[in-house]
Amino acid sequence: MKLQIGIDLGSTAIKTVIARDGEILWRGRTNTAPGQEAHATRLIESGLGELRLTADAVGGVAVTGYGKKLFAGARVRVDEISANAAGLFRLSGGAARTIVNIGGQDLKALRLDENGRVTDFRMNDKCAAGTGRFFELAARLLDIPLDQFAAVSRQARLELELNSTCVVFAESEMVSLLARGTPREEILKALHRSVARRAAGLLGRDVSGPVWLDGGPARNAGLVEALEDELMTEIKVLEEPQHTVAYGALLALQAAGDG
Repeated sequence: MKLQIGIDLGSTAIKTVIARDGEILWRGRTNTAPGQEAHATRLIESGLGELRLTADAVGGVAVTGYGKKLFAGARVRVDEISANAAGLFRLSGGAARTIVNIGGQDLKALRLDENGRVTDFRMNDKCAAGTGRFFELAARLLDIPLDQFAAVSRQARLELELNSTCVVFAESEMVSLLARGTPREEILKALHRSVARRAAGLLGRDVSGPVWLDGGPARNAGLVEALEDELMTEIKVLEEPQHTVAYGALLALQAAGDG
């Protein structure tokens, strides 16, 4: 059985998954930069090298994401919504019905039927607030590494509100709070709550059963806790949530009979 490769050319990161018959053998990522095809190709070469395999073992490459038209060597191109739904449905063992995906520049909410088909989809891409770039900006502004967001926010004693709905104004609001001596942990907790409210607004209030949080920011346990409080339901996160869309893309190769 040949290998299948899925590539997610995202706005902030390029993610690659190598699998055989749907079983993931390798995952890799790198930051998005000019020359996306070259960066993605190097990721593939790195993965094949670690697996001690050559390009002859590859049956096909599927690509998705904002830059999907930039990878000339793709056999299949998949839209991000379909790839996200297919990947998470398969990796959740068919359990996923509601998905919130936080990308680099947008926030998506998906609802699936019992067969994994998308029945409803909503997206907020008009402002970066609530996206991966927003968290990166906050990390620089507050001088807190992303992997420490959860631990720091749990130290907050007071409940604050971030009222701005635009990332530019939210940045100004955080700067003002810092200037007034507001503890960073309280600002960070307010940021988590703000993003959770934004996600809940996309989903609506008729949420039943668990919600699957997807994308790189899903690794932030502070955000997971804020979303559970906002939706009053269980939030589930895959072990590697940032690679779900790339995996969903390669599943399209199987559906097409390639690989």
